[in-house]
Amino acid sequence: MLATIKAVEFDGVLRVIERPIVAPEAEEVLIRLRLGGICNTDLELMRGYRGFRGTLGHEFVGEVIAGPTEWLGARVVGEINIGCGTCDWCQRGVPEHCRRRRVLGLHDYDGVFAEVFRLPLANLYRVPPALPDEVAVFTEPLAAACQTLECVHIKPSDRVVLLGAGKLGLLTAQVLRLTGCDLLVVARHIRQKELLAGWGIQTTSRDDLADGTADVVVDCTGTPQGLADAIRLVRAQGTIVLKSTYADPATLDLSPLAVNEIALVGSRCGPFPAALRLLEEGLVDVQSLIEARYALNDAPAALDHAARPGALKVLLIP
Repeated sequence: MLATIKAVEFDGVLRVIERPIVAPEAEEVLIRLRLGGICNTDLELMRGYRGFRGTLGHEFVGEVIAGPTEWLGARVVGEINIGCGTCDWCQRGVPEHCRRRRVLGLHDYDGVFAEVFRLPLANLYRVPPALPDEVAVFTEPLAAACQTLECVHIKPSDRVVLLGAGKLGLLTAQVLRLTGCDLLVVARHIRQKELLAGWGIQTTSRDDLADGTADVVVDCTGTPQGLADAIRLVRAQGTIVLKSTYADPATLDLSPLAVNEIALVGSRCGPFPAALRLLEEGLVDVQSLIEARYALNDAPAALDHAARPGALKVLLIP
C-alpha cells in the first residue's frame, strides 16, 4: 500500500499536496478513488461555506483496499454523514441528523478527492456489476434528488416548477418526471434546455411564469434569489422544497410564508438504494451530464471549469 498519497486540500487556497494516508478508525475502511464528482457544494465551501478546511469531495465511486475480507476489491459508493452512534438521532436510525455528525468532505471529515480515503463500512453500498464507474459516481447526487419525493408527496395532478437546471436540478427534474406531475423547469443555458427536451421535460423562463400558480416549487438554484422566486411562484397553501445551500446569508421577506400558509421544506441527502436502482434500471440519464474529466493533479483547473456558468458534471480521475 502507498505510504503517501496525493490529495486536494483547501485551506483558503486550493492545492494538490502529498501527505500520509490517514489511518482508519474502528469500523472504517480504506478506499481507493476510481472517480470523483465535483458538486456545487464543493464550490460553496471554497467561497467560505461552513468555514471548511481539509480535503474536498463527497461524490465518488471507489474500491475497498483495506477492511473486512468480504469487502476487499468491492466497488462502492457511500453516504456522506458519519454519525456518533450514541446520540438520540443515531439511536432512532437517523445518523444524517446526528448531534455530533461529521460529513464527508464538508464538516470535520476529509473528503474523497484523494488517491485513498476512509469511510465507515456502514456508509458503503456495493455497486451493481453492470453499472460503469461513470454512472455509479452519480449515486450520491441522485440520492439527494430522490429525497425530494421522500420529503413531499407529489401527485400526478400537481403543477410543479423546478428552479435551477444545474447538475442537481437536472437530476431532480428526471426524478420528478417519474411522478407524472405537470413539470416546468426554469432553464437558462442552451445545453440544459437540450437535455431537458430530450427527456420530454418542458422548459420555461422565470418571466413567463405567473406568480402564485405552482402547487410545488423546488429550488435547486443555489442562490438566495431562487428562494425569493419560489416564494412568489408558489400558490397559497403550496409547498416549497429548498435544496439550495450557499455561503452568504440571505435577506428575504418571509412574511408571505405565514400570510399564504406556505410550507417550506428543507431537503438534503437521500436514499442510496433507490438511486442505485434507478441507475441500474436506466430510468435516469446521467452520462449526458458529464462535461469534462480531469486528472487529480489538475484539480484546480477542474474546479475552475466546474464554476463556469452553466457547467455540468466535471469528474476527477486519480
